[in-house]
Amino acid sequence: MDGTGDRPVTLVDAHAHAWSPKTARARFREGLAGPTAGVAAGHTQANLISVPADWAYDMLLFCQRNPQPCPVLDVTDAGSPTTVLADGADLRTDLPRYRVWHDGELVEEPTDVRARWRDDLVSFLLGCSFTFEWALAAAGVPIRHLEQGRNVPMYTTGRPCRPAGRLRGPMVVSMRPVPPEHLRTAIRESSLLPAVHGGPVHCGDPGALGIEDLGRPDFGDPVDAAPEDIPVFWACGVTPQAAVMASRPPFALTHAPGRMFLTDARDEQYRVAGVD
Repeated sequence: MDGTGDRPVTLVDAHAHAWSPKTARARFREGLAGPTAGVAAGHTQANLISVPADWAYDMLLFCQRNPQPCPVLDVTDAGSPTTVLADGADLRTDLPRYRVWHDGELVEEPTDVRARWRDDLVSFLLGCSFTFEWALAAAGVPIRHLEQGRNVPMYTTGRPCRPAGRLRGPMVVSMRPVPPEHLRTAIRESSLLPAVHGGPVHCGDPGALGIEDLGRPDFGDPVDAAPEDIPVFWACGVTPQAAVMASRPPFALTHAPGRMFLTDARDEQYRVAGVD
């Protein structure tokens, strides 16, 4: 694929925000590999992690014990590449890019994992913060990485998750710079969507999370903040990948950071009632 394949989808196709989830999945199945921020407005995006069945209980318990970074939207039957969240979708082909892990080591980042699929894999679909970006934008909060055509920056923190069975690891966070006058709105709007990470875990000094340099994210792209912007950090669904690296299961498949699964679910399905 040429170099445009990994450019943000908002640059690849100016109409990506208006695609249906089915259209987006078809484009990804055909090989489009860019980040999904800004795609299929109003539809819920999901992180993916697939583990062997004998690790599935540990993963389910890890998610239950760490619900903010790992909010579960669906869990598949062993070997099934389908999900109730998207009619006719195939989890082996319909994401822009995947990651293949052996013994906690990243070995490959293909755009199709049919050849790596196993009959014992149980897949977990977890809420994604790209989902609440539409609520932020509708409320007037600037989304800097979308303005700049970049993937959201993500950082491994020094904050450990609660262990579960054989799984352990640090929380990963995504960061969005927010102008001070929009901070209250950003917190309120994201908090109304707990199934896609909910409100921030931290605002302000990145050092409080053990992050040394915002210009060097562990995943995604660095983003340029305005002088008065406050860095705001949300729990991130890349956290299970950090757990894979720390815990070293024999095999796992995940999405590539920022390249999510587009579900048919509407964002409002996961919005709770708020109080003005």
